[in-house]
Amino acid sequence: MIELGVDTFGDITRKPDGTLVSPAQGIRDVVEEGVLSDQVGIDFFGVGEHHREDFSVSSPETVLAAIAGRTERIRLGSAVTVLSSDDPIRVFQRFSTLDAISNGRAEVILGRGSFTESFPLFGFELSQYERLFEEKLDLFATVRRQQPVSWQGSFRTPLRDQSVQPPVENGLLRTWIGVGGSPESVVRAARYGLPMMLAIIGGDPARFVPYADLYRDALGKSGSQELPIGVHSPGHVARTDEEARDELWSDYRQMRDRIGAERNWPPMQRAEFDAEADRGSLYVGSPETVARRIASTVRTLGLSRFEMKYSAGMLPHEKLMDSLALYGQRVIPMVRDMLSAGGDGEA
Repeated sequence: MIELGVDTFGDITRKPDGTLVSPAQGIRDVVEEGVLSDQVGIDFFGVGEHHREDFSVSSPETVLAAIAGRTERIRLGSAVTVLSSDDPIRVFQRFSTLDAISNGRAEVILGRGSFTESFPLFGFELSQYERLFEEKLDLFATVRRQQPVSWQGSFRTPLRDQSVQPPVENGLLRTWIGVGGSPESVVRAARYGLPMMLAIIGGDPARFVPYADLYRDALGKSGSQELPIGVHSPGHVARTDEEARDELWSDYRQMRDRIGAERNWPPMQRAEFDAEADRGSLYVGSPETVARRIASTVRTLGLSRFEMKYSAGMLPHEKLMDSLALYGQRVIPMVRDMLSAGGDGEA
């Protein structure tokens, strides 16, 4: 059955008087959003790792542990963990600890990250971007097997029959590879036999069909069984299409333009926003509209999970809570009905 989740980067949001919440309050708000997600029937709650002033969460596992203590069924994980600038053994230990706290509900999405602040912060060279991720992923995959670790690489001292504690209580730690859209990343995920999470933040989701096909083909050639494919995309749910777009537009534009200024993107226009909401990878609208668009993407790509990034810049915490409630109580049941009925999932 399709898993329908949400994730957040812990964006610094706006109070009713227009001022910004503190990072500490932003973290507390994320915990409340995770608790609500469990209550309304959402399958997965993800928290991203960032090291910049517009996001509040630099330690997702700590936030997820707080959520774990107040929830019962929802799966909890990162979105993503920047493995390139971290220590793979410590990453495994933090998530195996979260798995113990949550009674087996932890998972991790490993990626290189689209922001680079963590590299100078933790003393890594950006020139080693690719090599760091490849080597650290190899070590993490070795540790994940939960056997004495013997391993050697270029960026740390060798390990010889080293025990890593604590182990995951039942089975292996559920681990995804986050992929932004390069064929090399797709093939890497298949080579390690790990599920693939596609970050689709713009354009028609159907353009990622070749990546899904490449992943399945690479799994087949390696003799691996079929593995889950997930998608992470932004969205917002309100009672009507007009209300959802009006609530999201200003904050989404400011967030996108702030990041775009760092990457030489042109300012976003309302026509571009509406086109993404109509036909692209922005799942914004009434529950019915969002459900139809999610169901269409699930069918098109053959997904096992869809995650909606429900936070968007300064969009207030109260609006995020409303969106999560509608997503869990109305969107998720409609998506499942559409998929089981085989009916029209097109927006």
